Amino acid sequence: MSSDTLRRFHHYSQWEEVASGMWRKVGPAERIKLLEDARVFTGDADRYGSWMMRVITDWPISCEQNLGFEGQNRQAWVGHAACCMALNCPEDVTRAAWWLLTQPQRDAANAVADKAIATWEEGQRAAGQLPLFEELYAEA
Repeated sequence: MSSDTLRRFHHYSQWEEVASGMWRKVGPAERIKLLEDARVFTGDADRYGSWMMRVITDWPISCEQNLGFEGQNRQAWVGHAACCMALNCPEDVTRAAWWLLTQPQRDAANAVADKAIATWEEGQRAAGQLPLFEELYAEA
C-alpha cells in the first residue's frame, strides 16, 4: 500500500491553479516577457522556494490533487504553481523557462521543491491525512 491509495480527487473547477491562470494561453508578446521573468525567477532558488512554500499553504485543493500522487512529477508541479502564483505565468511558459536554466540552477530549484513537498507531506501526516511511513507496510 502506498500513500497514493489515499489520494483525494477534486473536480478541476475547484483547483486554485485553474482560477489563477496556470493553464491560460498567452499571446506572443506576453509570452516573451513572461519567459524572461520566469527564467530569472526560477533561477533564484531562494525566491522560488519561498513561493513554493506559499503554494502549499494557499492552494490546499490543488496540492491535494497534485502532491498526493507520487507518480506525478511533483517537483515540476510545485514549481509551475509557484511561478503562476508569483508572476501570473502559465505552466507552459514556466516549462520553457526551465530549459534556459543551468544544471546547478535546476538542481537548486529541485532541492527547494523537495523541501516544499516534504513540508506539505508533514502537514498532511500531522492532520491525519497521510500515514506515517511505517504504517504503509503494516498490513504486508
